[in-house]
Amino acid sequence: MIRAAVAFATLTLLFGCASDPSPAPVAEAPRESSTEAAAPLPAASAHRSWLDPSPPIETGPIVDPERLHISTLANGLRVMVLEDHRLPQAGLGLALRRGAANEAPAQAGLAVFLADLMERGAGERDALALAEAVEGLGASYGVSAGWDSIQVDVGGLSRDLDAMFAVLVDLIRRPRLEAFEAAKVKSETLAGLERAKDQPPTLAAWSFARVVYGEHRFGLPMSGTPETVALLDADQARAFHESLFVPGNAILYAAGDVDAADFVRRVEVAFADWAAAPVPEPGAAPPTPTPAARRIVVVDRPDLGQAQIVIGHEGVGRADPERVPAGLMNSTLGGGGFSSRLMTVIREREGLAYGVHSGFRLRRGAGPFVVSTATRVSETRRAIDLLLAELEGIRENPPTGAELAHAQTYSAGRFALGLETSGAMLGSLVDLDIHGLPLDGLDTYRARVAAVTTATAAEQARKRIHPGRAAIVVVGPAETLAPALEGLGPVEIVQP
Repeated sequence: MIRAAVAFATLTLLFGCASDPSPAPVAEAPRESSTEAAAPLPAASAHRSWLDPSPPIETGPIVDPERLHISTLANGLRVMVLEDHRLPQAGLGLALRRGAANEAPAQAGLAVFLADLMERGAGERDALALAEAVEGLGASYGVSAGWDSIQVDVGGLSRDLDAMFAVLVDLIRRPRLEAFEAAKVKSETLAGLERAKDQPPTLAAWSFARVVYGEHRFGLPMSGTPETVALLDADQARAFHESLFVPGNAILYAAGDVDAADFVRRVEVAFADWAAAPVPEPGAAPPTPTPAARRIVVVDRPDLGQAQIVIGHEGVGRADPERVPAGLMNSTLGGGGFSSRLMTVIREREGLAYGVHSGFRLRRGAGPFVVSTATRVSETRRAIDLLLAELEGIRENPPTGAELAHAQTYSAGRFALGLETSGAMLGSLVDLDIHGLPLDGLDTYRARVAAVTTATAAEQARKRIHPGRAAIVVVGPAETLAPALEGLGPVEIVQP
């Protein structure tokens, strides 16, 4: 779990959420060598297809109202069921509307710690018995933590619904949270954090968060630090579970080969006596604007021949009404794959990096806007100068009509690909509920994308992109990098 948790903390900072429910673009992989000669490309496909005129965006309803069933128990527990009887499988779960953002900075990592500990025994089953019971069904289970939510999931064949539902209820209401298992989780977490220091992207993410958010909870990794994790124990996990796992803070859901009426009856029997309790307030809002002035930090790794670069500042919140036009503007800048300006300049024209990406990391409290790439140490200053120039350029020369049309088509296409299964569709609906957004957000998303104009995109570029006060974090040999970065601002050198 810790390896996944640390990776999740890094990805949340560097490759996090899109502007609305849609998957992140898949990076192109290098072709494997072959002894056979490759067939020549047909003339029609030999050019860059992303430069072709964009097709019109299809709009209209996404969710079939006859398959979606939503109700609320008297204690405040929300129940969502999306029926899909095409395959004999079902996914069940519970999502909270609060997560790691509700931790005190001194307890950073508690949500991830709790999630890992919840997997290690529930009800009458200890960790081994629980794993064996689920494995015996050919099913799966897991508990995960994010900034805005903690989720419990069980999935398998619909014929095993009784057993899967019983496991889900135990995980939610009767996690064992035993002290000896907590000691194991702590030890594994600390070891994982130590290993993570060897990963330049992780070091860049951690340092960037500290520069941008300072003493705020977002300034520390989601998985915590060695200092905070060392203080966590089973008692703190139980208290955090008791405060967050209350019915008014939860959404219980099922997707797949499930009868909605039957599932609701199960829920009423298992959760009707779950006593209502106050819902915790969201965590403290992050500072904004941040940073107030440009800050440059070099994380000293003398052994690296490639520098990891992160540039950014505050971004937008998940529920910000301007998140869609902001996302489309960013698609032109660096979020739209190989058609983006950053990729065209940094990879295609200058050959400085295999990839470069920019994006808004959406959370309930505004997450960061981040540009990330890696290049040879000797080319670091040139890469940073080009990145800053493109950030300034999107403000002075905002997306053209053609660029916006490509961004709109790209976003609408990614959106559709992300909703190919009932589980994915219900997951997106749950995410809307978690963040207090209208549940017709999936139905209206493509129309909102199509409605964005070049004037709106230009306004977002000027409002959201601030290279003059951005944080610049570079991981690599400080002896070489610090002199190269002179002139950009004061340079601070820190140790990993």
